[in-house]
Amino acid sequence: MLTNRINTLSESITIAITTLAGELKAQGKDILSFSAGEPDFGTPQVIKDAAIDAINNNFTKYTAVDGIPALKEAIAHKLKRDNNLIYSLDQIIVNNGAKHSLFNLFSATIEEGDEVIIPAPYWVTYPELVKYCGGNVVEIETHDTSAFKITPEQLQAALTPKTKMLVLTTPSNPTGSVYSKEELLALGEVLKGSDVIVASDEMYEKLIYEGEFTSAAAVSQDMYERVVTINGLSKSVAMTGWRFGYMAAHNTELIKATKKLQSQSTSNINSITQMAAIKGLDGSADADIEMMRQEFAKRRDEAVKLFNEVDGLSVLKPDGAFYLFVNIQEISSDSLTFAKELLAQKEVAVVPGVGFGSEGYFRFSFATDIESIREGIKRIEEYVKELKR
Repeated sequence: MLTNRINTLSESITIAITTLAGELKAQGKDILSFSAGEPDFGTPQVIKDAAIDAINNNFTKYTAVDGIPALKEAIAHKLKRDNNLIYSLDQIIVNNGAKHSLFNLFSATIEEGDEVIIPAPYWVTYPELVKYCGGNVVEIETHDTSAFKITPEQLQAALTPKTKMLVLTTPSNPTGSVYSKEELLALGEVLKGSDVIVASDEMYEKLIYEGEFTSAAAVSQDMYERVVTINGLSKSVAMTGWRFGYMAAHNTELIKATKKLQSQSTSNINSITQMAAIKGLDGSADADIEMMRQEFAKRRDEAVKLFNEVDGLSVLKPDGAFYLFVNIQEISSDSLTFAKELLAQKEVAVVPGVGFGSEGYFRFSFATDIESIREGIKRIEEYVKELKR
């Protein structure tokens, strides 16, 4: 009854573990969950007030499929102000979260047999969507020794006549690695003369702790013309449940194609979210963004320190996002079993690295209060000591 493409699709391992942790907590167990990629802060009041005003003003009808003009203008101004990128309104589309942006992009561009290069570790959704659309995933393996970033040489070696797309994530989920301007420019040089699309997922752009953020489309004219920038407000202003994402691309035909698909699937995103998102983009919530960034930085520093004091574990200090990708290779080569037993024995939920395409690691989200972080790492240390006996 079901199609082959839906049968080959796997459930998101991050959602599965987060759901399991929630169920165990509901049963009364003392679960500490570090699996979800969700800020523990509330959405800033200025954004909530804009949503309330929209409801009270009856802004509750259908809108344009690709987003209201005021919102697209706010996105264009944000991209110019923060990223030095110039886009017209017909080069921008608003989606139901960045995951929806990716689904539309892949659906509009990937055909049977096309190859999509994805550096590993990767966000769990990328390869699943590529496979769903009939494409073939070409993984480039990275390690903590290279800060989990690909080199121009690795990219060159992965390119074939069938390469349709390169997926970049900066800052990265799950590692927190951030590509510098120079690194992005070097990757762009490899792609010159090709028709390869670059899907640049920049959802964690505002959560940078070291250095500066550079958008992939901003490093050269050639990259500007091939990059599709994907972003949103879920992480920067804690709007995960509001479902807001967007794409911007030089190629207006590509944006028009995704709009056509969206018109026959979800249509416009929530009208209330659209009005609220303007305040998340126009600078009104900048003080809230900075407060969250500073708090995440404190948590990062504390968690990195504590993990690196655990015999058998090691972790790089990430430059962005709110994840640690913890190396467990000294004590286990099976991250799924490690995570399952950790949850069963110590009631701590983390996401196994195998789900991100990298065995021998687990992802630990520090998007929670510092006392929970300390207690969680304490329990992990106890578990590791028991494994080493």
